[in-house]
Amino acid sequence: MTSRREFMTLLGGAAAAWPVAAHAQQRTPPVIGFLNSANASPSSASNLLSPFRQGLEEGGYVEGRNLMIEYRWAGGRSDRLPELVADLVRHEVALIIAGGFEAAMAAKAATQTIPLLFIAGFDPVKMGLVTSLSRPGGNATGVSVYTIELLPKRLELLLAVVPKADTVALLVHPNPYGSELEIEHIQDAARARDLRLVVLKANVESDLEAAFASAAQQGAGALTISADPFFMPRHAKIVSLAARYELPTVYPWRVYVEGGGLMSYGPTIAWAYHQVGLYASRILKRAKPGDLPVQLPTKFEFVINLKTVKKLGLTLPETVLGRADEVIE
Repeated sequence: MTSRREFMTLLGGAAAAWPVAAHAQQRTPPVIGFLNSANASPSSASNLLSPFRQGLEEGGYVEGRNLMIEYRWAGGRSDRLPELVADLVRHEVALIIAGGFEAAMAAKAATQTIPLLFIAGFDPVKMGLVTSLSRPGGNATGVSVYTIELLPKRLELLLAVVPKADTVALLVHPNPYGSELEIEHIQDAARARDLRLVVLKANVESDLEAAFASAAQQGAGALTISADPFFMPRHAKIVSLAARYELPTVYPWRVYVEGGGLMSYGPTIAWAYHQVGLYASRILKRAKPGDLPVQLPTKFEFVINLKTVKKLGLTLPETVLGRADEVIE
């Protein structure tokens, strides 16, 4: 039989243990999901993860210390996205980060309750992700690196280097979220310059070779690449094909130019992922996604690879060189 003194000792010990247990439970690190359309592994996305983690850290969260991250990589295969996001939902993550518009749409279709932060190159209002940029509403917000409207600008920069081109090509990945808008924007720009437009489509990686061969056969003197996430994990192959066919090409992201592409013009992706890291920390502290305005880029970078300019035998006008934010020699 337990004496009164023993009972009170046990009761006191249990009472002392309860706050410790409760404190430990409160300190359990939250888990967020990181879903990426384009990349296939953390090593291929280090340029994105570094600014993202920096944003989280500025908000007070460090992966492995007071935050856990579940990564899911589609590697440019959009057909895998529903399965990957469903797995994150099953893990009951506190938040989903969706890199790429197809990843964002898959996440939005999978859950209306888990907070969603997207980084995508499309108009999130037109696509139905948010009700407005200033007051998104619902469970989603993020950064819109809307690049479609930059297509005419990219074409202008490219034609300054290849002014004699009378036929231009656009390489797109057919999708329901933006490829038709891309085609419309560049058609208008080409028509205004009295240029013939060739639209090249790649559904799978094996289509890329045929697309470049078609561009050459149709006499394209310049090419612009869609910002679709499908092309990102294949950027090295695309740059290689552009070199083989000696086709001056303008790209949406600097990674192409770092790998030997001619030129790029677009938002800074590192900035976008940094902003999402900051937003993620705010949501983990109970901010509502619907109250956080969708962020829009304020800076666009123009990068030129001088080695590629020389290999293609092009002349770079001083007016173009003077506009470059960075020149890779």
